[in-house]
Amino acid sequence: MKKTRVVITGGAGFVGSNLCQKFLSENWKVVAIDNSITGTKQNLKDFLNDPDFEFVQADITKPIRLSGDIDLVLHFASLASPIRYFKYPVETLRAGSDGTFNTLELAKSKGARYLVASSSEVYGDPKEYPQNEEYWGNVNSIGPRSMYDESKRFAEAVVMAYHRAFNLDTRIVRLFNSYGPKMKINDGRVVAAFIDRALSNKPIEIYGDGTQTRSLCYVEDTVEGIYSVSEVSNLNGEVFNIGNPDEREILELANIIVEFTASQHGIEYLPARDEDPQRRCPDINKITKYTGWEPKIGLREGVEKTIKYYRDLHQLSS
Repeated sequence: MKKTRVVITGGAGFVGSNLCQKFLSENWKVVAIDNSITGTKQNLKDFLNDPDFEFVQADITKPIRLSGDIDLVLHFASLASPIRYFKYPVETLRAGSDGTFNTLELAKSKGARYLVASSSEVYGDPKEYPQNEEYWGNVNSIGPRSMYDESKRFAEAVVMAYHRAFNLDTRIVRLFNSYGPKMKINDGRVVAAFIDRALSNKPIEIYGDGTQTRSLCYVEDTVEGIYSVSEVSNLNGEVFNIGNPDEREILELANIIVEFTASQHGIEYLPARDEDPQRRCPDINKITKYTGWEPKIGLREGVEKTIKYYRDLHQLSS
């Protein structure tokens, strides 16, 4: 597609800021929109003064008005951290509802292609393994995690309504457990949480017996997958899983982090959390078929890179 100007909501967040960097490297002009409820300008420091980059401090639950041509809109504004969506349940739901309507209206008014970040959480605690895009999920719409799960499920419904009603060129990407640089170490998501405990000379906390699984995708791979879906033509109305199908037990992840950090404090087991999915693994055959994308960075390599990032960040701030 024509590479002119892309709008990325949640652009100062974890995945959003990595996406900004990717699109700039591909010679796009980038507009990042963020209200800084979880995102931070620290994530943008490497390119904040780039003439092709623009940062807009704004709340996407309000109408978005931008002048000039826009070719692509990526809606990645969301409170994906459990710590944050439990603290801001209403804001989480509004990012997926009002925010989705407003970003779709922006794309519609500009004749732009549209891509929304959904989540593996739309599958809930799945009864099918691995999960492919045809699976409808097993989700409790009134459960303790429902503010995030339903925000993503609703966002998907709105996107498909605009696709069908207005023939808007839309794509949905369901992200599976991404991790890596620019994720806040106190974010509460599993890789960051485990590394935080290990580097703080505390035992890694596992909720349950550690046999629950996750499929963890290094953020560089996640971003390449998203970029591939945004670029390829003739994907109007399609849905794609983006993740690493290398399914691992949480206990194995903890042991890798203990090894790489040389932690002397080991692992502590706590009671299992309510409605914590027991298995999570993407089927990525569809995205590989349509775009050729597949992850390249293995778990040990990705974890080692992430630990180095957090250690370097700590040294710079101390």
